[in-house]
Amino acid sequence: MPSRSTSATPIADPGVVRSVDAAMLRAGLARCGTVVARHAAGLTRLDAVLGDGDHGDNLVIGFRAVDDLLADLPAETTPGDILRAVGHRLVAAVGGASGPLYGTACIEAGFVAGNAPVLDGPTVAAMLRAAADGLARRGRCRPGDKTILDTLGPAAMAFDAAIERGVDPGAAWGSAVDAGATGMRATRDLVARRGLAMRLGERSVGHRDPGAASCLLLLCALGGR
Repeated sequence: MPSRSTSATPIADPGVVRSVDAAMLRAGLARCGTVVARHAAGLTRLDAVLGDGDHGDNLVIGFRAVDDLLADLPAETTPGDILRAVGHRLVAAVGGASGPLYGTACIEAGFVAGNAPVLDGPTVAAMLRAAADGLARRGRCRPGDKTILDTLGPAAMAFDAAIERGVDPGAAWGSAVDAGATGMRATRDLVARRGLAMRLGERSVGHRDPGAASCLLLLCALGGR
C-alpha cells in the first residue's frame, strides 16, 4: 500500500476536516496520479493473471490526462464540475474497462455534488453511494463479482455509516479506506464473474482483483495516505 503523503492537504485527516473544497479535491486527484504511477507495475502484474495485463499502464495514461485537464480548468471550478470533467476525461483516455467504470463513478459523484463550492459529510456520503451505484450499473456487477465494486461498495457504506454516527468526514474517510481494504483483500477468494477474468472460472481464485486494488490506492490517495 502507498505510504502517507505529506505533499498536499489530505481529505482524510481525522479530527480536522469538516468539508471538502475544490482545492482539496484537486490535491487529492493529483495524488491519485502519483500513486497510480508508483504502483502501475504491480497493478499490471495483477492484471496479467486475470485480464489483459494493461491495468496499471492504462491508469497512468488516464491520470496524466487528468493532470492536464486540471491544469486547464479555471481556479473557480466547483468540485462537482471538476469531478464531471475528470470522469469524461477518464472515459475518453483510458482503455479497457477501467476508464468507463472509474469515469462513470466520477460523473455520478459530480452530479450529486452539483454546483456547491464546498462539500459537507452527508454530501460526500451521497456522492460515494452514487459513484458505487453508477459503477455497478455500468459494469453490470454486484458485490462479490470480483471487481472494483468490492472495494468501492464497502468504502461507501462505511463512510455513510460513520457520517450517520456524527463522525467528521476526515475520520469517516479513514473508516471507508479500512472497509475498502477488507473488501479488496476478500477478492482473492472470489470467483470472477465479470470482465476478462470470467474466462478463468475457478482458476481466478487466489488472485486479488486489479481493479479492486487500484480502487483502494485511489481512495488512499484521495485521503492523503
